[in-house]
Amino acid sequence: MNYYNEIKTELIKNEAYKQVKDYSKNRHDLETYYNVGKLLIVAQGGEERAKYGNGLIKEYSKRLTEELGKGYTVSALKRMRQFYIMIQKGAQPAHQLSWSHYIEILPIKDINEQSYYINICIHQNLGRDELRKRIKSKEYERLPEETKKKLQNDEPLEVTDLVSNPVVINTNNKDLTTFNHKVLEELILEDLDNFLHQMGEGFAFIGNEYRISDKSLDKDVYIDILLFNYIYNCFVPVELKVDAVKEEDIGQLQVYMNAIDRNIKSPSMNKTVGIIVSKENDKFVVRYCSDDRIKFIEYKLKNASNACTF
Repeated sequence: MNYYNEIKTELIKNEAYKQVKDYSKNRHDLETYYNVGKLLIVAQGGEERAKYGNGLIKEYSKRLTEELGKGYTVSALKRMRQFYIMIQKGAQPAHQLSWSHYIEILPIKDINEQSYYINICIHQNLGRDELRKRIKSKEYERLPEETKKKLQNDEPLEVTDLVSNPVVINTNNKDLTTFNHKVLEELILEDLDNFLHQMGEGFAFIGNEYRISDKSLDKDVYIDILLFNYIYNCFVPVELKVDAVKEEDIGQLQVYMNAIDRNIKSPSMNKTVGIIVSKENDKFVVRYCSDDRIKFIEYKLKNASNACTF
């Protein structure tokens, strides 16, 4: 078989298809690049040999560029080869994603991490730039190990499973000489979209310093940040701590959660879930917390130079 001619034919057909079938060009692009990747692997003598022999790709790139024009660099052909290998290893091709999405995903080595970013692009309709930002922030790496196991086993997720840990909070070049609870809250509110993205899918902001008049306590309670998750249909109060979480912090959050359940939660909603965001977690306190409605996560501050402060 003349592998070069087969590859050239695939690419010519794809260019022609783009001109008349724009509405489905993503799907056709992916099918074409998958087929080209497969042909390259076979032409190189299989995947093992393809790892080390790029002379053939250089030759094909030169000829394709001369005959078809720009767009068929060595790097481009290597990506097509990578794409084929990724799909063969179990990643699901998704026509909702463009080739530019896959260019961002291909450098990732772990197949489970690749699948995670493919899925969030589909479910959250992420553009390439937002995907790049998520990958750069190491979103998958910051997921709890238990969540990763659930994703790998296709188990149902709970509202807090996809919350990043740690949550990275941008300082916006503020002077943090005097850093307290109020400053932490302001930093989050100034970059609320970033905070909500790190909380996971489906979160909406209800309010900060949110007041609930609880007759059973005969007083008002004030919640640092109140969120609602429309996918899991539940309220999520977030309590902020600028130091290590303590045992009494858990009791305080439980008071807030119960106040929500008594006063604003409707019978059709799922149970309220609470989150404590703190400088660090006391492992003993976290380990022996018996309330499975509460999630503990830490925060890291990030300045404009992309350096995290601890």
